[in-house]
Amino acid sequence: MEPVTHFLTGATLARAGFNRKTALATLTMTLAAEAADIDVLAYVKGSAVGFIQHRGITHTFLGIPVIAALVVALVWLLDKLWQRLPRKRQRPAPPNRRWGLLYLFACIAGLSHILLDFTNNYGVRPFYPFTRQWYAWDIVFIVEPVILAALLAALLLPALFGLIGQEIGARQKGPGGRGAAIAALLFIVAVWGVRDFQHRRALAALNAFEIHGQPSIRVAAFPYMLNPFKWAGVAESSNAYVSMQVDSLRPEVDPGNSSRSYFLPEPSDATRAARNTELGRAYVEWARFPLLEAEHTSDPIPAELVHFSDVRFFYPDERRRPLQAHVLLDSHLHAVAQGFGSVSGQR
Repeated sequence: MEPVTHFLTGATLARAGFNRKTALATLTMTLAAEAADIDVLAYVKGSAVGFIQHRGITHTFLGIPVIAALVVALVWLLDKLWQRLPRKRQRPAPPNRRWGLLYLFACIAGLSHILLDFTNNYGVRPFYPFTRQWYAWDIVFIVEPVILAALLAALLLPALFGLIGQEIGARQKGPGGRGAAIAALLFIVAVWGVRDFQHRRALAALNAFEIHGQPSIRVAAFPYMLNPFKWAGVAESSNAYVSMQVDSLRPEVDPGNSSRSYFLPEPSDATRAARNTELGRAYVEWARFPLLEAEHTSDPIPAELVHFSDVRFFYPDERRRPLQAHVLLDSHLHAVAQGFGSVSGQR
């Protein structure tokens, strides 16, 4: 999921009761819920390195305890600096900090990051480096407004009602917002349940779909934003991928007759060489429906440009090809450039 959802999830988890156990729980869990994405710093070394490292060791069951420890250390440092800031008036004694509990809460918030990333179609590899297998539930879009709205409501509405309560003199015991936070988390679980049920219906419809009179070898369905009944389906045959919309409410495959076929080119020396690069191996390992296409270019020198795509991101009502990678090979099929985005000679 995108960072805002992770931050809000950590804060909502803390509000659900963890912040009643120790001071600094909300700060710790909010930071720990997003901390796994620190691997984006690898992009400073280039898009290829960033892609290879993204959702790597920081998104694993092995890495989360280390990330949680770093977050708690950062919170400890910030707390010390805050306590040393000069004040005009005498500051009351700070509330009790239970650092062992804060570390446990940071681990829980870190695990929520893996769970949220698992729900979308990009996937995670939580058992890395013991296995490089990617896992994805494919039920929630990477930006899900319904979930964002629930998390925001859980955090903002209790503050609003608290102001109203102060106006009328109501008393409150302990941090507020616990009920709203629990309700929001339960609502998210319910959204997952609805999405999962509709996802299974979409897959069942796709499994009955035939490509040119032949049954599909493999199918998958990927979510759209907001609409739980609309899916981007992909069916694989021996020589092509077919991308189409699926209506899981009826259920019906390709209701608008807008399917698109992507035929698999025969492997060539260029695609085999590109596939054997570090980026190529990582991309094919991650891609669900990999599509490798080579083109010859002579600008500025003769070379082969190999494009890597994943048809799971080719939504049938869109023409763009997101998350496309490339490897540029010289005349001897040695990689001279690789990465994401446009390059000279790219289609």
